[in-house]
Amino acid sequence: MEEKIKINFGGEEVDATPIEVNQASEYWNQYLLDDGSVIKMKLVATKVLRVDNKYDAEGNPVYFVQSQNVMSVNSPDNLKKK
Repeated sequence: MEEKIKINFGGEEVDATPIEVNQASEYWNQYLLDDGSVIKMKLVATKVLRVDNKYDAEGNPVYFVQSQNVMSVNSPDNLKKK
């Protein structure tokens, strides 16, 4: 049996079911800045929960996703601390 947990969703406490991620494709977004630096960022899902008995306008189940942002910076030598 799936283990239910309680979460706050829209101001009410509801049951949610943890769902394992079977496959992920996490791509980097790259931003070239005017100072020559390149910032790379991506969102990494750390936990996925399906909210019990909640559905969107198209009838799909509602999911709650916990995530972290991962960032990498590559700057030109003249901006780096010596």
